[in-house]
Amino acid sequence: MFQWGYGQEDEVIKWTPARKLSWSDFKGKPSNISGAAAITASGITYNFSAQGTKDRMELDFKVETHFYPDKSWYKPKLANPIILSHEQLHFDISEVYAQKMRRILAKTKFTSNAKSEVKAIYRNILRELNDYQNQYDSETNFSRDTVQQFIWNKKIKKALNN
Repeated sequence: MFQWGYGQEDEVIKWTPARKLSWSDFKGKPSNISGAAAITASGITYNFSAQGTKDRMELDFKVETHFYPDKSWYKPKLANPIILSHEQLHFDISEVYAQKMRRILAKTKFTSNAKSEVKAIYRNILRELNDYQNQYDSETNFSRDTVQQFIWNKKIKKALNN
């Protein structure tokens, strides 16, 4: 299951292709009211600087994907490698959308309103990301549908390699 993560002061794990999540990364307190076996809190952050004229601004930007250990949790009695793999894919999906945001920022022609233009792109990416995360949970039945989970694993691996 997926949850947005916020807070600059929180511990973060930056997404890299080589670093995979382990249960020890999930440091949050499990919810007693949630039926979920685990929650992955991840998100996309960005910053940028701009220079140019009012009609044409050049951006120097950085977009990163983060996992938030203190907001992510699991229930040890329900945890298994399949669920961990499912949670890893939530983190990977966040990176797919970070890559999409990088591509959009790289090809967009910005004006003196770059700040609001970037914010609009970011909001749109977050909306798409949230919808895609929900679709992933729905189609895989939160990892219970092993055939769909396998299909999603392949789909996201391919997306990350493009």
